[in-house]
Amino acid sequence: MRVRCPFCGERDSSEFVFCGDGSFRRPDPDAPDAAARFFDAVYLRDNPAGRYAELWYHASGCRSWLAVTRDTRTHEVFSVEFAREAGR
Repeated sequence: MRVRCPFCGERDSSEFVFCGDGSFRRPDPDAPDAAARFFDAVYLRDNPAGRYAELWYHASGCRSWLAVTRDTRTHEVFSVEFAREAGR
């Protein structure tokens, strides 16, 4: 699989580290039910098939955090942008 880094250009996926769900938001640790929310966030995640927003790290390149939209069935990459610019 090839991934087009916005800084380095097209690279092999072996240069990147998959870091999980790109839409994940950490629960509020001060909420009264914080323990239950953290349990759900860590252990009860979806495993969707199809288009999915992911967070990747370019470990063997520019070391940027990237927001990648990819189809989990075909591995087709639809978009790659810097995570900070994507609001992640």
